Amino acid sequence: MQQIDAQNLKNRLSANESLNLLDVREEIEYHTYNIGGKNIPLSKLTNNLGSIGYNKTDEIIVICKAGLRSDTAQSILIQNGYQNVKNLTGGLLALQRLQA
Repeated sequence: MQQIDAQNLKNRLSANESLNLLDVREEIEYHTYNIGGKNIPLSKLTNNLGSIGYNKTDEIIVICKAGLRSDTAQSILIQNGYQNVKNLTGGLLALQRLQA
């Protein structure tokens, strides 16, 4: 499965690249700290695939706090026909460490 590391994501965000981010943390976590993108908690993802709003061929970067929930979300998306899904390894914690 495809991965993206925190440094690569940071570079792409810094370049103001238009990214399809899917944050699968719970809403309270998302509202506490986020880098944008859509928030569909992992627990609701399977029932809300129709509301993702991305094409099945679009690059989608799935993010969570540490990279575990996003790994599961990546599998769910791939099983449902999404073809270019990347998991942020280390999650937002890894990204925050770069920004510290």
